[in-house]
Amino acid sequence: MFEDGAETPHSEQKEIRMNICADILQNIENDPYSLENVITYDESWFFQCDPESKRQSMQGKSPISPRQKKARQSKSKFKAIYDRYFDIRGIVHVDWVPEGQTVNHVYYKEVLTNLREQVRRRRRPEMWVLHQDNARAHNALSVKTFLTKHKITVLELPPYSPDLAACDIFYFQRSSLR
Repeated sequence: MFEDGAETPHSEQKEIRMNICADILQNIENDPYSLENVITYDESWFFQCDPESKRQSMQGKSPISPRQKKARQSKSKFKAIYDRYFDIRGIVHVDWVPEGQTVNHVYYKEVLTNLREQVRRRRRPEMWVLHQDNARAHNALSVKTFLTKHKITVLELPPYSPDLAACDIFYFQRSSLR
């Protein structure tokens, strides 16, 4: 506590995390199958790799020949982001972020629209819960309005949580959920 009796920001965050986790555990106690309705995501970044040419790799080298100097690897000019939205049964939607595209609230609403369509084709729309991280684009007012308008329930993720990364929710075997 600070001198004026207020809690530190760290202890407030810890209390928020504990409350959210307690709510999740309570939901699981009330409905042991509730995690089966959760759709979460993970993203991967891919970078371009320029391996040496066939001619370079075919050069003969004897044990006494000097080592060839290789240039240092540098960051790739090309990178791509690959988002996978999945549930306990597998992948629901895949999104390749176009090169140069910033993932902002406008783009994220497009992704959610496509995800929503995939969910509508595969299951009853009211039977899913979105689990996302606390990225700025995910918490934008326009995104929250979109989620509310389309009645998409969001499984709250504790802020700054080292414990509940979105992609970690399905590390538990299906049998442990029952």
